Amino acid sequence: MKNNPNKLWIAVIALGWAFDFLFWKQAPGANFAIFAMLCVTAAFYLLMNDGLRPHRTTLILIPLFIFFAAVTFIRAEPMTVFLAYTFTLFTMTLLTVTFLGGRWIQYTIADYVAKGVMLLASLIGRPVTFSLDAKKAQTEAEIKTAKFNLWPILRGLLIALPIVAIFASLLASADVVFGQRLGDFVELFKLENLPEYIFRVIYILFIAYALAGVVLHAASESKDEKLTSDDKPMIPAFLGFTESAIVLGSVVILFALFVIVQFQYFFGGHANINVEGYTYSEYAVKGFGELVTVAFFSLFMLLGLNAITKRETESQRKIYSGLGVALVALLLVMLFSAYQRLGLYEAVYGFSRLRTYTHVVLYWIGTLLVATIVLEITHKERYFTFALLVASFGFAISLPIVNVDAFIVRQNIAHEIKSVTTSGNSGSSRVEGEDNFDEQYLTQLSDDAVPALVTAFKEKSVSTDLHEQVGASLACVRYDREQEKREYSWQSFNFARFNADNALTSVDKNLDEYEIIKEDWTAKVVTPSGEEFQCSTYYYD
Repeated sequence: MKNNPNKLWIAVIALGWAFDFLFWKQAPGANFAIFAMLCVTAAFYLLMNDGLRPHRTTLILIPLFIFFAAVTFIRAEPMTVFLAYTFTLFTMTLLTVTFLGGRWIQYTIADYVAKGVMLLASLIGRPVTFSLDAKKAQTEAEIKTAKFNLWPILRGLLIALPIVAIFASLLASADVVFGQRLGDFVELFKLENLPEYIFRVIYILFIAYALAGVVLHAASESKDEKLTSDDKPMIPAFLGFTESAIVLGSVVILFALFVIVQFQYFFGGHANINVEGYTYSEYAVKGFGELVTVAFFSLFMLLGLNAITKRETESQRKIYSGLGVALVALLLVMLFSAYQRLGLYEAVYGFSRLRTYTHVVLYWIGTLLVATIVLEITHKERYFTFALLVASFGFAISLPIVNVDAFIVRQNIAHEIKSVTTSGNSGSSRVEGEDNFDEQYLTQLSDDAVPALVTAFKEKSVSTDLHEQVGASLACVRYDREQEKREYSWQSFNFARFNADNALTSVDKNLDEYEIIKEDWTAKVVTPSGEEFQCSTYYYD
């Protein structure tokens, strides 16, 4: 790129303009994915055109990048979209810092910190040093060639400007449509728009400068010749084996006693809970958070001890590994207990976003614990960061696959149908949680939930009461969308919104039977049978 620096600057300025075109006064949607794809494509072109080929291990990141970029405009649930944005940017960062080396699988936390600091330094200073070096390299070539003269171009423009203006005014008089277009063009150059143009030019140049730093960093600093983990540990082992063994052994004994109680008390059946006077939900809430906290801090305690404990003989290494494996195995049992507690709570109150996140993350914490056992047995603890990265990727990938808000709708409706059926067959009223189907909560969910709600609304097998509750939710959602009255351009296209619009259109006539009554700060819906339900959204005049 030093031989032809203009190629780099033209590319990054074009990307800066693309950012302005895609995002200025536009809602988030397909624009983020398009811009991210343009950045990665342009960077690969510039680097490969310079003879720099990505390492084959680096290419593993490309499918992950494409997946997360696509999720940003396929789903609408907030956590799913947030993680999609985060991991899109993270995979782009990894592509930058490991483009030539490809050793990102071996990175430790210290490597990630070091690579991040180096990338930040490149964003700030490397475009300047590149420009100075390129100018110095081209000085001698410029002396041997004829200098480019800008004055003839300026004189030509000055002569052409009045001539073009005269012809333009005549053509505008000859054609009304052309005159309107010309007027719109001249309108752009009004002085009142000048601050906006200056601001936009500044951030376009800022983005171009930062992207130049990213490309230059990938070209010169991504070889991964030496990782932080290749050197001696940042903190040398200073704690004796005896001390660590006592700490680990004590915790293992405590956890073992707890697990024994769990087997006698919790795993023995639901009846054991009632003996102590707890309801299912009270018991679940009482212990779930504490168990997850214990698992989290115990795992990092083990990792900390791994880093600072001296193990001088083979027998010490085996004993320490055995205690570590026992600790993690007990954590797995405790994690299963936490999972059971969460199941009790969901059995009564159904699913919410937080419960769904927790449900999914427990699987990946369990996977991380199993990986920790394997790494401890094989003495490859340095790969724990990679295992943590895989678990993080797995959680972020799981949410869009599960489709959180649609999942909540399906599960809660199925739970309600089951509760009604059970109480009907037994001839008695439902137990705790009888009125826990919350149609108002469903109106707070994102566009991802709308197709699932419409499917349930069309289902013939649901009871009349449930049908009207779902219909009330949809009527509130439709009313809320009508109040928004926002037009979206193609830059803001989102599949979730598109699918929700189509789903609502398919039941428009049915929802017309539901009357919306606007109150002071909110609205309520009256069903065909006369039932009233409150919409969750607040409206301001």
